[in-house]
Amino acid sequence: MQTYKQRAELCSNPTAHRLFKLMEEKQTNLAIAADVISKQELIKIADELGPEICVLKTHIDIIEDFDDDLVIQLQRLSEKHNFLLFEDRKFADIGNTVKHQYENGVYHIADWADITNAHTVPGPGVIEGLKEVGLRKGRGLLLLAEMSPKGNLATGSYTEASLKMAEEHKDFVIGFITMKKLLDDPCFINMTPGVKLVQGGDALGQQYNTPEKVIKEQGSDIIIVGRGIYQADDPLAEAKKYREAGWQAYQNRL
Repeated sequence: MQTYKQRAELCSNPTAHRLFKLMEEKQTNLAIAADVISKQELIKIADELGPEICVLKTHIDIIEDFDDDLVIQLQRLSEKHNFLLFEDRKFADIGNTVKHQYENGVYHIADWADITNAHTVPGPGVIEGLKEVGLRKGRGLLLLAEMSPKGNLATGSYTEASLKMAEEHKDFVIGFITMKKLLDDPCFINMTPGVKLVQGGDALGQQYNTPEKVIKEQGSDIIIVGRGIYQADDPLAEAKKYREAGWQAYQNRL
């Protein structure tokens, strides 16, 4: 089993290379899903929990008081604490449309987000459109190969087709949002949402797995945790617990 550092050296995409490298240096495979709706909350999470994480996952279009200063502050914090910015945009349209959604509009996602993601429902055109913008900026794209909610349709032949698209666009596609490792290629990074220290589910159909199960048993690389950390009584202490659990699971896998 290769280490994150060894895998970094195999990756031609600069974002994938940087991510694997910083995971090894910081000894963290924890990503925070900051699904908050105010600029102040998002900056607080980024600054307070930044030292514990490898990736900050945002939903920039739910921020009610978004402005350009938010992006500047997020970029500064990502440099200060050494983590990557992942805008969880889930692009899902024809190539020409997603290209503009990525590059233009209010958010200019391609200018600041190291990583973004896409559904493969529209076919390879969605990757090609995003790639026209993101590749020259050294960005990385994740494909939604599998999802964690109960009853989701991202299974079977859909997942297989997504993997094929990823392999055909390895210069820009750096991995997957997935419940488990899907391909043996060490350059593809697997990020898994729906992680809690105790297994279970919520009232809206989200299913949770433990860091040990996700990283060690299912071979994923990064655990994505949201409310379980930032809604805790002590978010920093909780983040440290998840970071430790995720890293220990990775060590056990090696």
